[in-house]
Amino acid sequence: MATNPRSTPSMHRFDNRLGNDSASYFSTKEQFEHNGLIDYSHLRSLPQMWEIPEQYFGNVEALIDPHSRPAVSLTYRQVYQQIRQFAAGIQTLLSPSAPLQTSSQTSSQDLSLNLSLGPSQNPPQNPPIVALFADNSWQWLVADQGIMLAGAADAVRSATADPDELLYILEHSQSSGLVVENAKTLDRLGDRIWTLPVEWVVLLSNEQPDSPGRPSHVKLLTFDQLLELGNQQPLQSVNTTPDTLATLIYTSGTTGQPKGVMLSHANFIYQLVALTAIIQPLVGDRTLSILPTWHSFGRVGEYYTLSQGCTQVYTNRRYLKQDLKTYQPAYVVGVPRLWESIFEGIQKSFRDRPPRMQAFIQSFLAVSSRYIQAVRIWKHRDLRNLHPTRSAVLRAWATTLLLAPLHYLGELLLYKRMQQALGGKVKQLICGGGSLAQHLEDFFEMIGIEILVGYGLTETSPVLSARRYWNNVRQASGQPLIQTEFRVVDLETRQALPAGKRGLVLTRGPQIMQGYYRNPEATTKAIDPEGWFDTGDIGWLVDDGSIVLTGRAKDTIVLSNGENIEPQPIEDACLRSLFIDQIVLVGQDRKALGALIVPNLEALQAWGLGQSPPLMIGDNEAIAPDNLIIHNLLRQELNREVRDRPGYRSQDEIAAFALLPEPMTIKNGLLTQTLKIRRNVVMDRYSEMSQRLF
Repeated sequence: MATNPRSTPSMHRFDNRLGNDSASYFSTKEQFEHNGLIDYSHLRSLPQMWEIPEQYFGNVEALIDPHSRPAVSLTYRQVYQQIRQFAAGIQTLLSPSAPLQTSSQTSSQDLSLNLSLGPSQNPPQNPPIVALFADNSWQWLVADQGIMLAGAADAVRSATADPDELLYILEHSQSSGLVVENAKTLDRLGDRIWTLPVEWVVLLSNEQPDSPGRPSHVKLLTFDQLLELGNQQPLQSVNTTPDTLATLIYTSGTTGQPKGVMLSHANFIYQLVALTAIIQPLVGDRTLSILPTWHSFGRVGEYYTLSQGCTQVYTNRRYLKQDLKTYQPAYVVGVPRLWESIFEGIQKSFRDRPPRMQAFIQSFLAVSSRYIQAVRIWKHRDLRNLHPTRSAVLRAWATTLLLAPLHYLGELLLYKRMQQALGGKVKQLICGGGSLAQHLEDFFEMIGIEILVGYGLTETSPVLSARRYWNNVRQASGQPLIQTEFRVVDLETRQALPAGKRGLVLTRGPQIMQGYYRNPEATTKAIDPEGWFDTGDIGWLVDDGSIVLTGRAKDTIVLSNGENIEPQPIEDACLRSLFIDQIVLVGQDRKALGALIVPNLEALQAWGLGQSPPLMIGDNEAIAPDNLIIHNLLRQELNREVRDRPGYRSQDEIAAFALLPEPMTIKNGLLTQTLKIRRNVVMDRYSEMSQRLF
């Protein structure tokens, strides 16, 4: 039986009644909310966190991997044991080629996390580096934490990345060892891997690969063999400090060679402390892991929920719908594209119902839309009207009282069933990795699902800001985390702009990276001498400190008349249409905007069958350039959604568009691993199609 951490006196925890120093960094409201959660600010290194969960809720399920072969379920005690064995095995492989700085000191009290503004002034401490090329699984977590506990840092990337990119990372990171997902991944690297100074390879599977080109001096071990090696060797304590490098996360490299983002143990420990103000889980709460665990967002989400005793379930897009219903998570960390796919699934279920039922559902949604808009006004959560007049508040109150019975009837009859698509027990959805379209904000709020949107980058480890459930201002990216600052400056002059003025977003705080590995020029360009990091994002500040993002500086489209267009808000508006699945705006140096569109074929086909007489629309017919019926329909959709967008301007209108022959996916290289559209790649691939629009 696990001990309840809220009632364990000896555990490091937030307790503001005792004058906890860490708690003093938070606002009064934040202090109240996170009171009793485990405080990890005393740690020297990230892997030290496992000592607390192992001791206080060791028999609680930590990891469930239902799709591994065989399926795996591990308690916190078992996870920590495997991490220690893996670490001891890695230490054996690293010595003597990369000797570790050992220490007889195991106490963490002599050097605690420095919660100060700006990146650490101490020079990075670079331990041995081990490449880790693998995807979501319980073995990934064991390997990641085992490498760090061994006193090394990992250079991480997906096993499905391009082999040339993996080889570049392996060489650039100067990794002496490689941990790789399976034999297939190792084979994809080819014989070139053996020309690099790799001294050993560990498979996270138990296959016995042939590897005919492998030199005799390069050791090759399976996962179980490494654990057995570690079981035979005592784990050595290492002299890791908060400033020691923990990981290298390489950027996608869409505009050149990938850059290795250097994140320290302090960067990650800061997130464990700061995120207590955002999410307050209970021991045993289930979380669903679908984002790439090697990426900073999915990774920190995993670290944080596990640090507070949650049970993490690994899933993927194939099994997501099934696992939501089976495991009924309390929290899901995702990106806008994930919530869009869930929304589309619910919308599809609407379209499969008889016309009368569709009309019934839409009538309730229309009422609930008016209801939530009114609630937002009197709760001061409407970004367009954060300071309503007294009369506006009274009108909103009246509207709320008038519509509440119908809204709650809709919840009883319809919305509870819609919530079942997410398992029915979701406390909060956590969204990052891009702005959340307005129609998604509205829909999930209408059906009673709380979405907390945050903002960050790989270089900021990653979270900079996040909405709080008690201050969930829609369309904003939340207030900054503790000890985090934002500054919005003019793009040309770099002069600071007041709240409400749009410009380039700069930030600083304890979560800022140490720099780009072996790239001081890029580091100097990204972080100025005062510690301000250039995010490359365009946005503006609300008077309460919240940040609102409107696009990427490098994504801005400049029309031939000099007008600057930020594509993301317009694209988000267009995605409200049921007939548009994906969209990318184009038009640099043109008179007007154009668009490349992936249509929703199912929705178009359902629309066709509803016409009189019915229209049979095949996949090829839907995207045919001469199909005037489909093009006229999409034209109407684009015009309506763009013109209905808050802040609409005539130059926002889309003059021409073309339909793409295939969806944008990770497999075809048009989406990143975190499901963001690779704009440059899309425009390069469809450059001729784009040219024909104008």
